[in-house]
Amino acid sequence: MDIELLESTMVEAGQPAYRTRQVWEWAAKGADGYDAMTNVPAPLRQILSDAVPFSTLTVTGEQQAKDGTVKTLFLTHDGHPVEAVLMRYRDGRRSICVSSQSGCPLTCTFCATGAMQFGRNLTPSEILDQALHFRRLEPIDNRGEAPKPRDTIHPSRSGGASLLTNRGEAPKPRDTIHPSRSGGASLLTNCVFMGMGEPFINFDNVIAAARRLPDVGITPRRTTISTVGWLPGLTRFIDEVDEPIRLALSLHAASPGLRSQLMPVNDRYPLPDVLAECRRYVALRGRKVYIEYVMLEGVNDTPRHAAELAAILDPKAFKVNLIPYNPTGMYGGSSRDRIADFKHVLDRARIPATVRLTRGRDIAAACGQLAAEPRAVRA
Repeated sequence: MDIELLESTMVEAGQPAYRTRQVWEWAAKGADGYDAMTNVPAPLRQILSDAVPFSTLTVTGEQQAKDGTVKTLFLTHDGHPVEAVLMRYRDGRRSICVSSQSGCPLTCTFCATGAMQFGRNLTPSEILDQALHFRRLEPIDNRGEAPKPRDTIHPSRSGGASLLTNRGEAPKPRDTIHPSRSGGASLLTNCVFMGMGEPFINFDNVIAAARRLPDVGITPRRTTISTVGWLPGLTRFIDEVDEPIRLALSLHAASPGLRSQLMPVNDRYPLPDVLAECRRYVALRGRKVYIEYVMLEGVNDTPRHAAELAAILDPKAFKVNLIPYNPTGMYGGSSRDRIADFKHVLDRARIPATVRLTRGRDIAAACGQLAAEPRAVRA
């Protein structure tokens, strides 16, 4: 829902401010249209139906994975594709991964989003409408409970949160999740800004959307923003955002040369400068930074690479998420044994590390796989 358009339409209709709040509260609670808003007068509902589309996005496709993950393809009003992902867990929890841009201008070589045509930044309403779409599918956890230790949710750059086993082990059969639209409690618990795009390039709109998520039932402590190290936005996040939103850094290589090869943004904002800002965040906010490290076969996955990573991280400030790679054409994924050897080096260095269980791979909804095919409609 375009909140600015909603506000201006209400003013033009001579409605009191509380009517705007009423409508937004209905939408945030999962109403599927204006007709569901029973305490809003019918004539006003008709005005809104004519003037304010209920969503800024149009659903053009939806896929469901064997593990219950749902990937939705949206189009903006001007034809730009956007993908978002819903992860479902066995205990009823739900996590959503939203996009901040249509495409991404940063061209990380392992990420499918970087290979597609960049469209534009998304507005706060376009970001929120991804969450609201899944809010209409799944109830919200309003109890404010933290996830249980067995199934801790951690960030996953470019393709959604993933279920982690805290021991770094392969998932057991019980961790295979199947959808339960009508059976048992379903709790929309977390939101991660790890879909298409670099969130800190679109800083103002991303933060505006994140600050609205509590209305949808997702608190700042359950919201994570991931960055490749876009330094201007990272600095603003540290200095301007008081809410306890989690920070994740997409790192993927400790050596400057290799990181620049994988992530050209490293030439513009070198990793030492980015890590210095991350340490300042930890000192100022008292919260750890999550390090995302995708495991690429024969590229960044040797014990030497692990030792290089351990050497630049303070275990009191950082926690590493090792991400099995979801092939997108250019690289292969590291084997389980290779990942285990890498993690062993980090464990010996006392760097907290987990191995992520990828979700939604069979529908290209996992880390690094989001890359919608439609392109913007040109005038």
